[in-house]
Amino acid sequence: MEDNDNCPFCQIVAGKRDADIVYANETLVAFKDIHPHAPVHVLIVPRKHIRSVNDLTLADGEIVAAMFGKAPEIAQKMGVARSGYRLAVNVERGAGQIIFHLHLHLLGGWR
Repeated sequence: MEDNDNCPFCQIVAGKRDADIVYANETLVAFKDIHPHAPVHVLIVPRKHIRSVNDLTLADGEIVAAMFGKAPEIAQKMGVARSGYRLAVNVERGAGQIIFHLHLHLLGGWR
């Protein structure tokens, strides 16, 4: 993992910042968003610091596959797999990316 001391997500991954972690493995950490936009709002973050989708390389393909591949399991754990959930990635500031560490939003729980 590229260490980025100024990146809040790198700090969470390294255990230097508190987060409500709902899933973690050797590749990913998933935690509840501190400013949720849905009743369930989880961020799925790679341990490796990748600035945005624009900075992905072919070598990062397994990381992206892991992010999307674990999303259904995390949705199940959060109780939204059957009712439905949205997966979203904001790319760059103009699309709403405010933390420049690749992350996948898992949103659900609307009635």
